[in-house]
Formats: sequence, structure tokens, C-alpha cells
Amino acid sequence: MLKHGEVNPLNVSGLRKLEHRPPHFEQVIFDIKTTQKQIADWIYENLEGRFWLGDVYSDKGDNSRSVSINKCAAFERHSEASYFSLMLDTVNRSEW
Repeated sequence: MLKHGEVNPLNVSGLRKLEHRPPHFEQVIFDIKTTQKQIADWIYENLEGRFWLGDVYSDKGDNSRSVSINKCAAFERHSEASYFSLMLDTVNRSEW
């Protein structure tokens, strides 16, 4: 973890944050209240595994054809997804 002064080999080689979301990654879908950079910085500082951060489209499921766009953080380690979802309220805060 970065905050403990340990070097993560995935960070050094640029393989930690992925450009696509693999299907086996555990997803955490949420409405964003802060910047995406703040969330990514928190992930870099507090977690160790590979992750993906981006937009997902979801329908309401009531045949109304309405689609919403939400943010999604997906993690290779399912335990990191659990920890992120527990800490999300402290990270995802509006500054106003």
C-alpha cells in the first residue's frame, strides 16, 4: 500500500488500473458525488490489487426504456470490493 511506503509492482509496471473491465472483477456501482480522480487516488493509497474505474449503463427494469449512467469500480480481489463499498461514504463526499 502506498500509504505504508511499500512499492506495488503493478503500479511500477502500469498494470494496476485497467482500461477495460474483465468479467471476473467484482463490481461496486454508485452515484458519484466527488471527482473520479479522488476515488482513484483513494484506491491507489488504500488497496493493492488491480481495478477498473468507469461508467456503466443500467436500465430501470420496468420497461420504461429509461437508462441511467452510474460510476463503477471493479476489483480483481473481491475482499477489496467489500472494503471499498464499506468506505465509499467517506470517500464519495461532495465538497459543497
